[in-house]
Amino acid sequence: MHTWRKVPASIKTPVALTIGNFDGFHLGHQAMLTHLKNAAKQLGLPVCVMTFEPHPREFFAPDQAPARLTSLREKLTYLIQAEVDCIHICRFDYDFARIGAEQFITRILNQQLAVRWLLVGDDFRFGARRAGDFAMLQALASENNFTVAAMPSFTIDGQRVSSTATREALARGDLDKAAKLLGRPYSISGRVVDGDKIGKQLGFPTANIQLKHNRPPLSGIFAVSVYGALPSSPAAALPGVASLGVRPTTHENGKPVLEVHLFDFNQEIYGRHLQVNFLHKLRDEEKYQDIDTLIRQIEKDVAHAKRFFMTTQPRFSSMCNAL
Repeated sequence: MHTWRKVPASIKTPVALTIGNFDGFHLGHQAMLTHLKNAAKQLGLPVCVMTFEPHPREFFAPDQAPARLTSLREKLTYLIQAEVDCIHICRFDYDFARIGAEQFITRILNQQLAVRWLLVGDDFRFGARRAGDFAMLQALASENNFTVAAMPSFTIDGQRVSSTATREALARGDLDKAAKLLGRPYSISGRVVDGDKIGKQLGFPTANIQLKHNRPPLSGIFAVSVYGALPSSPAAALPGVASLGVRPTTHENGKPVLEVHLFDFNQEIYGRHLQVNFLHKLRDEEKYQDIDTLIRQIEKDVAHAKRFFMTTQPRFSSMCNAL
């Protein structure tokens, strides 16, 4: 699998390509890649993906851009797991944004990437001022040596699966709905970094997970499962409770922080890369009048999270002590 951080000057091997942000890598994205891989296999072409960093809306209006569902690293991990042959990460900047729609087709798709089969979403727009659409691709495909196909919307229970729908589900704490759209529990991955040790002082040591973006798509207190804490068993999941928010009781005007307390776990895990799966929302974040009140609430959160695991996740029951 090859990954390019910019569009190469030219590729000699013709490819089958799809283009998109792939934020969240939901079931719609997965269906698109399955369709692309099937067509590429029939045509004997490598499977390639073009994506963008940053998200175009983050570039043009960072204050109004939607919350990221996945970091670039997470997105690349999902694409690698989907067994694509190559990934082109286009640095979205002023130079790229100024490329005209027809120039994008002739220079980038045809001359530089040697695209022979192209799959795009039915609402795909491209080029300066979003002037290009599927109709333009169809009109110019033949003279640029490729065939283009449109991927219809992927729906579940009559609803279009999209990154927007996933963000909306996460924002209202509907983790079951988000998992249904994603085909898996929503997760955040990151390295364990040094924190202010407040959790340990309160009797609940936490792993502080580095966030790549300051606007996570959800907030509150959650029952979570965590992968990566045991280096000898990287596929093993551990149960815990997580806080994702600004910690209003102990911090003024704080930035979002993801802290995870693993049940009955006392190993040193600084520097490890963890994946935190959000399974159940316990409550919204609150500001308490004093530290003692906060400690009592944390005790309740831990008890509620353990009860969730013991009643709905039998495989974790042995890891949750009696309440």
